[in-house]
Amino acid sequence: MSGSTQQTRRVILASLIGTSLEWYDFFLYTTAATLVFPKLFFPSLDPFNAVLVSLTTNAVAFVARPLGGIVFGHFGDRAGRKTVLVVTLLVMGVSTFLIGVLPGYASVGVLAPILLAVLRFVQGLGLGGEWGGAVIMSLEHGDGRRRGFNASWPQVGVPAGYVLATGLLALMSFVMSDAAFLSWGWRVPFLLSGALVFVGLWVRLKVTESPLFEAVEQQGVKARMPLVEVLRTHPRALLSAFTARIGVDVAFYTFTAYIIVYITTVLELPRSYALNSVLIGSALQLALIPLAGALSDRYGRRPVYFAGVVGAAVWVFVFFPLLDTKSFPLIALAAVVALVTHAAMYGPQAAFIAELFSTRLRYSGASMGYQVAGIVGGALAPVIALQLFASYQSTIAVSIYVVIALAVTTVGLAIAPETRDLDLAESTEAAPGRKAPQVGPFA
Repeated sequence: MSGSTQQTRRVILASLIGTSLEWYDFFLYTTAATLVFPKLFFPSLDPFNAVLVSLTTNAVAFVARPLGGIVFGHFGDRAGRKTVLVVTLLVMGVSTFLIGVLPGYASVGVLAPILLAVLRFVQGLGLGGEWGGAVIMSLEHGDGRRRGFNASWPQVGVPAGYVLATGLLALMSFVMSDAAFLSWGWRVPFLLSGALVFVGLWVRLKVTESPLFEAVEQQGVKARMPLVEVLRTHPRALLSAFTARIGVDVAFYTFTAYIIVYITTVLELPRSYALNSVLIGSALQLALIPLAGALSDRYGRRPVYFAGVVGAAVWVFVFFPLLDTKSFPLIALAAVVALVTHAAMYGPQAAFIAELFSTRLRYSGASMGYQVAGIVGGALAPVIALQLFASYQSTIAVSIYVVIALAVTTVGLAIAPETRDLDLAESTEAAPGRKAPQVGPFA
């Protein structure tokens, strides 16, 4: 039932390319929300409030992501994984292209930020359905002993998308004047999404459906209302998936989004210091995330995940002092080590969350647990960090906030079973987590 090695590689490649393009689109907005949108869409506000409001529109996508997870998760468990993944890629690509042609406040007034928020919401819908499908397709194909490694490849789409998005924005900013960049240069990476989406579609249309989902179809046990059944039969799995992700998200957006605001507005350094530092760390993550996934196949999901939690909790207190040196090598070191700790968490996360749910409910359950956490974690992290620093004039408050979020993640890991050795093909009816042989914290 595992499928051929060639087909498994094709599925992993399709998932990686698709998620990279989706995250490219997503991070284009996140980065532009700190560098471009405050001036273009909120010019009447002072610089601090313009950035704050811009980051708030960025958070709209995180509210939309659970809705996307519900809608696309339902159809992923009912109609299949492959079809849904094609639709999510189209939704994301079209909305990103439209942002690239959106007029600014100077042209259409208040309608500009409203349309910006609407398109960001649509982006969130697409990404909300994308993650679950890409991870599950990779997880449900191939050797069961390599599920952590296989499922980690869609996670690589995050740093790959960040490198593509931030790299292109940095390049456009470098080769043209600030006036030209603010006028039209920032639009080019958004418009490119329209062309790149066809590459992703071409690859995705060549993959086969998940063999585990096909087995569910053959047995005639597809869920009629997947989300309702998830809430009824997998409440502990949902709680674990939700809490286990919160700290990872808060740490990541502090290390990659708030760093840009802090370096440019507090330290008054060139934005290239932040962008290039995060680019270096993200490039390293391209190798580190699959490595962490592979380690989770050997040592278990939770031990590797927990090692990253501890590392991030310690490093966040070193992170800001290194930024305060205003030395680019030390700023780069701060970002690189921070993203190494994130890779240790993010690598096993995909398999850990997806394996908590039975096959017939996996798309809905994994998507819901993962995406709802994004509202509490990633959506609010840069805004909360901004407000904490404004209130206390100290990065210690921001660091404590990150540690509290990581403590919540530790609880999520502790209440979950170790899922590495589960046979996902053994049953389509029961929740896999209930049959796990190890239940104690980090057993």
